[in-house]
This record gives sequence, structure tokens and C-alpha cells, in this order.
Amino acid sequence: MKKQIIMTAIICAVVLAAASILSGFWDMTQSPGVLKVGFVYSEDESTPYTANFVKAQRALEDEYGSKIEILARSNVLSRECETPIRDLIRDGVKILFINMDTDIPVTLAREFPQVQFCQASMPTISIEGTPENYHTFNGEIYQARYVSGIAAGMKLRQLLDSGALLPQDALVGYVGANSTAEVISGYTAFLLGVRSVAPEATMRVRYTGSWSNFAAEKEQTRELIKEGCVIIAQHVNTTAPAVVCEEAAAAGQTVYHVGYHQSMVDIAPSSSLTSVRTNWAPYAIQAVRAVMNNEAIEKVVEAHAHGRDLSAGFEYGWVELLELNKFIAAEGTQEKVNNAIENLKRGRIKVFSGNYTGVNPINPADTIDLNAGYIECQYSSNPSFGYVLRDYITVEN
Repeated sequence: MKKQIIMTAIICAVVLAAASILSGFWDMTQSPGVLKVGFVYSEDESTPYTANFVKAQRALEDEYGSKIEILARSNVLSRECETPIRDLIRDGVKILFINMDTDIPVTLAREFPQVQFCQASMPTISIEGTPENYHTFNGEIYQARYVSGIAAGMKLRQLLDSGALLPQDALVGYVGANSTAEVISGYTAFLLGVRSVAPEATMRVRYTGSWSNFAAEKEQTRELIKEGCVIIAQHVNTTAPAVVCEEAAAAGQTVYHVGYHQSMVDIAPSSSLTSVRTNWAPYAIQAVRAVMNNEAIEKVVEAHAHGRDLSAGFEYGWVELLELNKFIAAEGTQEKVNNAIENLKRGRIKVFSGNYTGVNPINPADTIDLNAGYIECQYSSNPSFGYVLRDYITVEN
């Protein structure tokens, strides 16, 4: 009996020692003081949309260095994101950034209250009724689209004033993913920017039915060029419109391009005027700082707050107009857009205003008079202007 007691004691001591060793090893792998940050991407860095998000990830690395450890999962389908999110949480992630349209993170946020879930806002997701550790955010991209429209309008003005283009031919095109307020708001802001310089301009819009479909985007861009559009802008996620515009310009056609998510001047050096993008870095850097300091994200991040839903424009660096192509931009364009950006920062420009009537594409009886003005992103980071300007914008599919 005495031997058994001694053996039991020895075994217990060995187990405790082993546990202590393993615990010490685990503590070393956890790197005390290092915050683990997770990113879940719908695509990978080969696509402009996710590549733009990866810039925020790298900005975090530059900002915090060894104070953080970043774990990322790419090419995650929305409906299959639960497993990779659970994996990241099991690996110790304390704040997650998610760039896809799915309500799965809301459900998981309830299960893991110790993790902060930060998701790029989507029209299908409402912040109402979500747990305190769930947050949404988005840039007020309509501001950048308006300014890019000014750059495009300056080019139109140059063509009109030189006689290279007749007033009735001042036609711009827009390749959009689908007929949602996000897309409609964007192309409306773009056209209003164009018309602030070239009031002769009208617009034709074509939808692809997808955010990322290279072939469909090429097809719709070609159709718009055939119809006489001399400037094409886009709210889709690939470089296809830029490629087609460059091909057309190389063939001697007068056509220019405005891109999205990244500069496309290298892809279309003789046709790409500029691009717009949302800068996700300010939100990511400040949200991580909040978690590091055990503070509420919305109290740390500089933005317009709609509860736990945040948005901002040029004034906080959340949206950007990328480099102007100095070889093709009209003279005076840089000064013109710089002035517009400064006035947007100061709240001196009301983008959605003027002698226009907007028509709800779903219910034509529902109209809006823009003489009274419309404040975009007033109540949500999601764009909400979903009216098509009568007489000035034609949707062709």
C-alpha cells in the first residue's frame, strides 16, 4: 500500500512537471504582450479589391511592428467563413477584420464576446441588434467619385473647347456591378462631378451582375465605347475596363478611363486618367489601438459614428483620389481636384444637389428633388442614394 502511495505521488509529480513545461512552452508561443490580429478576405491580393485591404494589413505592420502578430485567410467564400474565423479565434486572435458580405460574423460575435469583430459594412447587414463586440465601417467613397468626376469633366471640357468633341457627344459610361444604392450613389456622384465642369455631359450605365467578372466587365465596357462613351468609370473589382479602354485608345479611339481600388495607369498608360480607392488603414490602425488599450473602438477611431457603424471621407483620410496621369489629364486638373478635396473636407460642397430629379428604379412613382439636397451616409456607412437622375443617366440593362 505504501509503495502504491509513493508511486502515485511520483506519477503526480511527473504530470505536474510536464504540465508546467508545456504551460511554459505555450506561454512562449503566445508571445506575452503581442496582440494577434486576424484578416479574413473574400479574394486574394491578385484582385484589386482585396489588394486594397492588404494595404491596411501592411499599414498595421508598419505602425505596430513586433507589438502585433497578423494572421490572414484569403479566398474565403462568404458562406464558408465560419471555419476560418473559428480557426483564427482558436489561434488567439483578439480583433478580426472581415471584407465580405455575410452575417456569419454577427452570430460568431455573440459566441466570442472577448473578440472584436470589424466588418466592412454591406447593404444586407444592419448594425441593429448586434452584440457590443461587433462593428462595421466604410469609407464615404462618393466623395472620391465626385472628385474623379471633376477630373473626367476637365478632360471633357478640354475636348469640347478644342472642337474635338461636340456637345451632344459628351457622353460618359459607367460599368457597375448591380443596381444597388452603393453603385447608384457612386455613379451619380461621379456624373455630378463631371457636370460641375462639363454640364453638357450625360451618362450611360451597364451592369455586369457581379463584383468580379473580368469577361463581363470587358464586354460591357466595349458596348459603352461602341455607343460613343468617351470616358468610362467603374464600380467593379477587376482591371478589365482599363484594359479595354487601353485597347480602344491604341486603335485610335478617343476614350479615357477612371479606375477603382488601385491606380491603373500602369495598365492603361494612354487612357487611365486616375482612380479612386477607400483607404482602410486609418480604421484598422485606430481600432487595433483601441483593443491594445482596452478602449471602445468607436471612442478611439476618428470618424462619423452611427452607433458602432463608422464612416469618413477625405477629412480623415478614408478615401483617396489616386495619381493623376499627367500625360493625358487636362491642364489645371490637379489644382481643380485639390480645391474640391479641400472644400469637401470643410463641408462646403453638397455633392447630391442641383436641379435634378431622381427616380427610384424599382418604383418609378418614388422620386426625389435634389434642389433640396441629399446628405449621403448621414445615418449609415452604407451609401443610401438609390435614385437614377432623370434625363441625365440611362441604365441600359
